[in-house]
Amino acid sequence: MKGKFIVIEGLEGAGKTTSSYIVASLLRKYGINNIICTREPGGTPLAEKLRTIITNDITQKEHITHYTELLILYAARIQLVENVIKPALMRGTWVIGDRHTLSSQAYQGGGRGINHDFILHLQQEIMGNFIPDLTLYLDVTPEISLQRTKKRGQLDRIEKESLYFFTCVRNYYLTLVQTSNNIKTVDASQSQEKVTHNIKKIIQQWLQHVHL
Repeated sequence: MKGKFIVIEGLEGAGKTTSSYIVASLLRKYGINNIICTREPGGTPLAEKLRTIITNDITQKEHITHYTELLILYAARIQLVENVIKPALMRGTWVIGDRHTLSSQAYQGGGRGINHDFILHLQQEIMGNFIPDLTLYLDVTPEISLQRTKKRGQLDRIEKESLYFFTCVRNYYLTLVQTSNNIKTVDASQSQEKVTHNIKKIIQQWLQHVHL
């Protein structure tokens, strides 16, 4: 039996890592113990190196264009999907992913202003019909996002973007979540207790329709 692919999406500081642990813990209560967690960009040796290019300020002498950023992200993504995620799913392992294609649409489409149709065409050419079985979008305001990321310490290249950038990203996310019934929104500005409760409720309802 094939595994399932669950993705956690949202702005920086939305609580994606914590939510991944919550989902994994709940799945284990349902007897699903073969679980791996992945992150994008990253998850393979090559993809982690590509992540460094995207997140680190190593390009002060050379500007990364928006299209270069998008293509690097998809290069890292396909390495992860083909070398880790798909083989895991075929083994019956469930995969919980920190970000996937929705991030590229929101960040590079909404934030960077790259044409949405171009991103979808690129996605189709590279990913084909491979999509998550379920996506949880953790919604926070850009103000909360920036406040939380600053508390974590030194900011990476993306986290240093402006409030306007993250406002555009969030607005794009809010539009995208309406395009699929497999994308569920969680108000991540609430207390951790309420966020956990809402995530558990979504997963439990979803599992009722999944053949385990």
